[in-house]
Amino acid sequence: MDYGKWKYEESQRQRDSRRKSTNVSIKEMKYRPKIGTGDFDTKTRKVEKFLGEGHKVKVTIMFRGRETQHPELGRRILDHVAERVGHLGRVEVMPKLDGRNMTMVLAPDKKAKAAWEAQRRAEAEAEPSGNGAVAAPPARGDGAASSAGDQS
Repeated sequence: MDYGKWKYEESQRQRDSRRKSTNVSIKEMKYRPKIGTGDFDTKTRKVEKFLGEGHKVKVTIMFRGRETQHPELGRRILDHVAERVGHLGRVEVMPKLDGRNMTMVLAPDKKAKAAWEAQRRAEAEAEPSGNGAVAAPPARGDGAASSAGDQS
């Protein structure tokens, strides 16, 4: 066998193996114990996005002052995050308190994601054939549509 040909094929195999490998990075999302529902939803959507892209996510609860006396509040938030993203990932490192921060690591779960997507497809296929009627958009109860031309 020609050495040059062997060397070329070896480089092609190495290139293909690099192409197939995935580079998993750890993303971090920080929460506070007194987070509002809107902020919680926004941050949790970002966590879902990261897990959907195949990244691990480190979720951190930052405590300040007297908040450190109530770690159960942080644990409740972490449990709620894990529940909300359970269709995309699983808890890899359980919540633990280190200093003034409580951390948990979520990892993407391909099996759970595939099952969730199959369920969504099944629901989408079953829904349109349900009654055959197209639902009308909800009417606005504030009278905005009728009073648009009444401005003086």
